[in-house]
Amino acid sequence: MRKSVAAIAGLAVAGLALAGCSGDTGDNDANGGSSADEVEVFTWWASGSEKVGLDALVGVFNTQFPDIEFINAAVAGGAGSNAKAALASRLEANDPPDSFQAHAGAELTDYIEAEQLQDLSSFYTEQGLTDVFPSSLIDLLTVDGKIYSVPSNIHRANVTWVNTEVLESAGIDPTAAPADLDAWIEDLETLKSSGVESPLALGTEWTQMQLFETVLIADLGAEGYTGLWDGSTAWDDAGVTTAIDHYDTLLDYVNSDFAGLDWDAATQILIDGAAGYNVMGDWAEAAFAQAGWTFGQEYTTWASAGTEGVFDFLADSFTLPVGAPHEQPAKSWLTTVASADGQKAFNQAKGSIPARTDADAADYGPYQQTAIESWANDTVVSSLAHGAAAKISWSSDISSAIGKFATDRDTAALQTALVAAADKALG
Repeated sequence: MRKSVAAIAGLAVAGLALAGCSGDTGDNDANGGSSADEVEVFTWWASGSEKVGLDALVGVFNTQFPDIEFINAAVAGGAGSNAKAALASRLEANDPPDSFQAHAGAELTDYIEAEQLQDLSSFYTEQGLTDVFPSSLIDLLTVDGKIYSVPSNIHRANVTWVNTEVLESAGIDPTAAPADLDAWIEDLETLKSSGVESPLALGTEWTQMQLFETVLIADLGAEGYTGLWDGSTAWDDAGVTTAIDHYDTLLDYVNSDFAGLDWDAATQILIDGAAGYNVMGDWAEAAFAQAGWTFGQEYTTWASAGTEGVFDFLADSFTLPVGAPHEQPAKSWLTTVASADGQKAFNQAKGSIPARTDADAADYGPYQQTAIESWANDTVVSSLAHGAAAKISWSSDISSAIGKFATDRDTAALQTALVAAADKALG
């Protein structure tokens, strides 16, 4: 269905946090007398559109499996970092939830290598999921012939959100995506000259890493960017140097308080009219809907400058941990996650698109329809900031380097740190 250069060696399966369930088939009931008919699901979806999406999915689960109690083990804060730390502690203590949320891709590598996840290949066969998930997605979810998680959605990371009034006031056509990063930088300068103090809204460290990855894609192309994760593209390549220089220039146009803002606060700057652009994944769609804005009127989107024809992919997925107290109910939860009704309810609320190929695009809004078309036709690459491209330890090293760069703006030091991180990760 689409070209995929994202088949990264050792790419691990999806998702960051799903919590366990219990069933009516006599599951282990040893955890403090918990019921066998419950499922504890661990996520970081504790507020905003993410919580709305989870609630919609749980609503479908309650309809499909009314005899199983859903236990919401969401951990708030830190864009998922708090949840990941709490999950690590539980797994280390051999106290796993029944299922936990995770990002599709290499982020699951550490869990798989630690033998903390169960193989779900037979579940895929029983549920017919290899027939309704695209083959390229199945490839991304497969590690050494096994599948370890079930995606609830597909998100796109390389999306630039545009405040049409701000751009039009500066004489810029908001519907015309810049051909490349240099053209976008010219538009940013035009906005700044027109009186927009911070043309590009930016937030905390992970949003910086997401912006940086879109710059890498633009300057290296899909194949060159993907090569960063298997060693076929060197991090001291001239293209990476160019990307760092472009990223450095982009930081000249961001809000000064970016380091202390989460993604929703950065998106709000755009909605408030204090910025013209925000590079953010399509979970931001819900923020514009909540503001009462109409796609194509108050706001629009385009693939981030220089990345037209590329879909920078991530997916939220759910797992079945080894030792899940309520294994059968957990499989019931995974059944809902994979189902057409579950994916429809979840993605309509969250702004993402379904992983299933049998979804009807007419069920989704104008932005989501553009994402469905791109997912079906564009070249797919894996997101760095959201766990698909690199294992946790590697992405953490890159994140630290990006965070340091935001303060010192030392381009040579950033590239040296990126080379060292790759050498460490790839051995």
